[in-house]
Amino acid sequence: MDKAASGWVSGFIGVLIFSGSLPATRVAVMDFDPIFLTSSRAAIAGLLGLALLLLFREKRPERGDLLSLAIVAFGVVVGFPLLTALALKHVTSAHSIIFVGLLPLATAIFGVLRGGDRPHPAFWLFSCLGSALVAGFALVQGVTASPVGDSLMLAAIIVCGLGYAEGAALSRRLGGWQVICWALALSLPIMLLLTFVTLPPSFAGVGSNAWIGLAYVSLFSMLIGFVFWYRGLAQGGIAAVGQLQLLQPFFGLALAATLLHEKVSPLMIVVTLGVVACVFGAKKFAR
Repeated sequence: MDKAASGWVSGFIGVLIFSGSLPATRVAVMDFDPIFLTSSRAAIAGLLGLALLLLFREKRPERGDLLSLAIVAFGVVVGFPLLTALALKHVTSAHSIIFVGLLPLATAIFGVLRGGDRPHPAFWLFSCLGSALVAGFALVQGVTASPVGDSLMLAAIIVCGLGYAEGAALSRRLGGWQVICWALALSLPIMLLLTFVTLPPSFAGVGSNAWIGLAYVSLFSMLIGFVFWYRGLAQGGIAAVGQLQLLQPFFGLALAATLLHEKVSPLMIVVTLGVVACVFGAKKFAR
């Protein structure tokens, strides 16, 4: 398997793992405070990441890499988890998943700015078309949906796109799993402190589903998924492999309907199929 194909496979596995993130977060915030959930998932993943770095005796990043690692930590360790956890207090996971269709465009833009990617002009047409479908859906739902929840999701997409692109560019030098582990380790002291500060007085009212949600976002969303995702972006190209995120709403909606029994409207399905179709056009002109 050549490098590009390997990148697409790794990226696809990463997308599958990330597809469960919003449903799992939705379940977890029913019993956990969003800030505690954000800090504890990062702390758990950070301890595991630090253990991996020590186990394999990884060389410390150079001083010039610290800013990039800080950007990664800001985008995907703190920003996206916190903003989505807050958003899911106002909207369902099925509704929030539609906004993930904007991630490929955000990732591609930051890939140009931070990663040096130069996609074909036609790529932007397909990418913008998929994003327009998502924006149109949000406007149509504006009467019944939460403006606060939608605004938080849009902010989450922006910081996540930045973290994805920055981490992918850094992965070309440090390696995929090393980047997320170092970013987690960098934020670990603050996340541990915040976890203890926001620790609930009792866990008696926390159900098993919330614990499962916390375990998933800590192990898979925060660590394992990034091992595959950053490897895929680094090998296949940030803009190109980033379009696989257009598949994430499809998988996420299926999980929301199956596991959480949330209502998936016909419009959600139409929009999701539309953005999924855009990935094939964008892929052709991504590089």
